[in-house]
Amino acid sequence: MSKIGSKWTSCGRKAMLLGSGELGKEVALELQRLGVEVVACDKYANAPAMHVADKALVFNMLDPKALRENIEREKPDHIIPEVEAIATQVLVELEKEGYNVTPTAHAAYLTMNREGIRRLAAEELGLMTSPYRFASDYSEFVDAVAAVGIPCVVKPIMSSSGHGQSVIKTQDDIERSWRIAQEGGRAGAGRVIVEGFVDFDYEITLLTVRSIAGTTFCEPVGHIQVDGDYRYSWQPQAMAAEAKNKAQEIAGKITSALGGYGIFGVELFVKGDDVIFSEVSPRPHDTGMVTMISQDMSEFALHARALLGLPVPEIRFFGPSASRAVVVEGESSCIEIGNLEKVLEEPGVQMRIFGKPEVKGHRRMGVILATADTVEEAREKAERAYGKLEIDIH
Repeated sequence: MSKIGSKWTSCGRKAMLLGSGELGKEVALELQRLGVEVVACDKYANAPAMHVADKALVFNMLDPKALRENIEREKPDHIIPEVEAIATQVLVELEKEGYNVTPTAHAAYLTMNREGIRRLAAEELGLMTSPYRFASDYSEFVDAVAAVGIPCVVKPIMSSSGHGQSVIKTQDDIERSWRIAQEGGRAGAGRVIVEGFVDFDYEITLLTVRSIAGTTFCEPVGHIQVDGDYRYSWQPQAMAAEAKNKAQEIAGKITSALGGYGIFGVELFVKGDDVIFSEVSPRPHDTGMVTMISQDMSEFALHARALLGLPVPEIRFFGPSASRAVVVEGESSCIEIGNLEKVLEEPGVQMRIFGKPEVKGHRRMGVILATADTVEEAREKAERAYGKLEIDIH
């Protein structure tokens, strides 16, 4: 499928974004540049991708009936999952009926659930992972913690951006961690994964693109997370040649098993020359926002090209770059981000403001991007710009 017809005609193409956050917004923009009609869906109104889409739909994507009804009414050429909170079994059914799901319905089904992807990686592909156990109730959870050992990490099998995630450091943390996981899951209370700690030097996201031209890798993205939520990322993460080769081999195996066309964010732990699989997302990754300044084609442009059946040639990397997430804490539907003339006064600094309508607790509202001669300088530049921000919550 290499032709794209005129928009809003019988030969035009329509894409339906299931999830319309800041990552979906960038995907929508890239699809628009290629003449594709975009329908942006989310559980709340005025989500970022809705600002630039041709049409916005608000409904609960975990509701199988609502999901099917909206897709059947819109009849999109491409269904593009962008969040975890989707009734993925419906996508599996729709794909069998002839709909096109990015990268595949099988990939969406497996990766929206940490249990599915962990079992695929460790038990079917034999990839090295952290020790793990799953639990459906509190009794199983206590047994899982005992089996994995303390300290350990607890996550709902369906969550993102650190929601519902916690660390058990002592026996006294067990009950609290269970409660956090039950309250923080994208699909509500339910099954959790207990993961043993991994001794690693650093962690990376290896953005891996599957297109009709084959598999292509971006330069590795290093990052720092706080409570499971991304705060900083940079590119490239310095790696020994052997470790980089192993990372690409693992990413190639897991993405090949998932199949389809699009970008995958493969998260890996690195210890010396050893590489340990962590997670994979079959869509753009938040740590990959740095590619908006570091490459000729951002992860979002790569995703759009690949899912449309277009080739992805060698990616041109511009040089050392960094990103700094802008996280706002509080409760308000009126957030002002100020002092921008100072934030952007230094050469090589850019900013994206997501335009999310409100914050309750804490929420990522923007990102600062920077380039420099070295990764260290880029990170320092991004942090200097961040330090000049003035955020007012009314």
